[in-house]
Parts: sequence; structure tokens; C-alpha cells
Amino acid sequence: MRMNLNFTNKGQAAIAKFNNEELLEIFARYSNTLMKKYSIEITVPAEGNEAIVEKGAMTVIADKIECDVDTFFKELGRDVKVPLKKRLSPEDKLDNVFKAESLD
Repeated sequence: MRMNLNFTNKGQAAIAKFNNEELLEIFARYSNTLMKKYSIEITVPAEGNEAIVEKGAMTVIADKIECDVDTFFKELGRDVKVPLKKRLSPEDKLDNVFKAESLD
């Protein structure tokens, strides 16, 4: 199942401080960590994600889903806030980073 992670306004401001490769690495690393807890396989392909900041969205592929997808992506959103907030100024607030949307 292809999923779009549509970044919120504050999420877009946070990801603008990263380059594309860094964002792919962050999302792949945090997805891999969560896959140990949830029965799902997430792939973060470089193809189709060449301009994440410009599009304000990232596409991921979910396979072998045996858990609640919404719960997985909510937790992923909370987890990726950690590295994203490190480049924001202390007064910048980052609530929700993205909203997950199924493309299939």
C-alpha cells in the first residue's frame, strides 16, 4: 500500500531545515525502529521522493500490514519530531509533523 505523508504547515517549516537525503534517512531509521514493535514493513523509496521539501509530502510503501496503520503513523510522527525539533529555534512549536493518507 502506498502512503503519502502530507506535512503540516509546521512540519513543512521543520523539514525545510533538512536536505532530501537527511529526511529519507530520518524516516527510514525511525520506521525501522518502530517495525520491531509493530507488524508492518515500511519502505522509504528515494524514487518519487526527490523533492520532499518542495512538495510538502513524502511517499512510503507499507507491506505485510498486521497492525493498525493509523497508530503506527501517529507514533512515527511523534518519533520523528525529535530530530526535526533539534534544528528549530526553542520558541518554534512542532505539534503534528504530518498526516498519513493512503494512495491505494
